[in-house]
Amino acid sequence: MKVGDSIEDFDFEAYHAGKFIRGNTEDFRGKWLVLFFYPRDFTFVCPTELRGFAKMIGGFEEENAVVLACSTDSLHSHKAWFESDLKEVAYPVIADTNHSITQMFDILLQNGEALRGTFIFNPDGILKYQVVSDNNVGRSTDETLRVLKALKTGGLCPLDWQPGQPTLSK
Repeated sequence: MKVGDSIEDFDFEAYHAGKFIRGNTEDFRGKWLVLFFYPRDFTFVCPTELRGFAKMIGGFEEENAVVLACSTDSLHSHKAWFESDLKEVAYPVIADTNHSITQMFDILLQNGEALRGTFIFNPDGILKYQVVSDNNVGRSTDETLRVLKALKTGGLCPLDWQPGQPTLSK
């Protein structure tokens, strides 16, 4: 998948607010979708990212965006981890145990972990932004939200553009 491609809608199972749920990415049409992948439950960097998105969820919701997380761990692993350590996470976390989603996004490692990938889709399901990084480095939720806001302007946003600043004319 690359920027400009349409999302291939997929079914998923996720842990969300204490329950196992089923969904499809088509359920989020009409909203921006921020889908981020992390390597594993019960690790060191991953909880910092999950908490970071949880802390900023209101900012994403204000921008008409849905946040989904995904790892290759099972629903039961998600449940055990979230109930013991991450109670503040209130967005769905997908269990991609068959690796179909991580393969679709080309971020599956040979050891069965996902790379740290962040993908932002517009309300029509078009990929507008992607960043994939090594698993040793956590991402910035501030930057993810800033990029979402920049994409929503529809304009040309220069280096270090911040919300409220003018965009460049074409």
